[in-house]
Amino acid sequence: MPGRVSILGVPVHDVSLAEAVAAAREAVQTGRPLRVVTANPEIICRAAADPGLRAALTAADLVTPDGVGVLWAARRLKRPLRERVTGIDLTLALLEAGETLGWRVFFLGGRPGVAAEAAARQAARYPGLLFDQAHGYFTAADEAALMEQIRSFRPQLLLAGLGAPRQEIWLYEHADLAAVTVGVGGTLDVLAGRKKRAPLWVQRAGGEWLYRLAREPGRLRRQWALPLFVWRVLRQKL
Repeated sequence: MPGRVSILGVPVHDVSLAEAVAAAREAVQTGRPLRVVTANPEIICRAAADPGLRAALTAADLVTPDGVGVLWAARRLKRPLRERVTGIDLTLALLEAGETLGWRVFFLGGRPGVAAEAAARQAARYPGLLFDQAHGYFTAADEAALMEQIRSFRPQLLLAGLGAPRQEIWLYEHADLAAVTVGVGGTLDVLAGRKKRAPLWVQRAGGEWLYRLAREPGRLRRQWALPLFVWRVLRQKL
């Protein structure tokens, strides 16, 4: 793996999108599992107070910088990272790479119907992939049947959109379900066509988080983690 920087105790890799995809392809080819975390400021800050989440992040095989705030923190700590590798960008790149190899892809997460819609839409877009899916509203009593469904499908790629920190901890506890596992947050809603990404120029300007906040004002409460993140990074630097 490439070099990494410790941000509030969470190791974030200096990895490009192309390198992350290459690592996934190698994991599938060699049979050595790869668990990927796409880390944004909110989850990094939360890990400081959540031992279970911190364990899941520090033990991950690859932690990508998801968000301009993470890039800012790395620069402040004199360990700059090359680029953002977001959950949605990594997902799309992995689907494209896996199509030529005939990967089996499992979508897990979202409200009932979301994963099924995402699978149907992406199967039309990537006919070389095979899909299976399950929604994210399962209970502890449902887990045995869910894991049997996943194992029977034998996916090369498992994308879990269970929300943070649930998806990171769940994949940490069930790391053997696929060659490559990634927590992707609300990506399944985008793949299902229920939500739209920011325009490309907004993405390139680093304003995707603000675009999402404008469209989903309910996310405002979560953004209070950002000032705390900034303060803790500055304190770490000192």
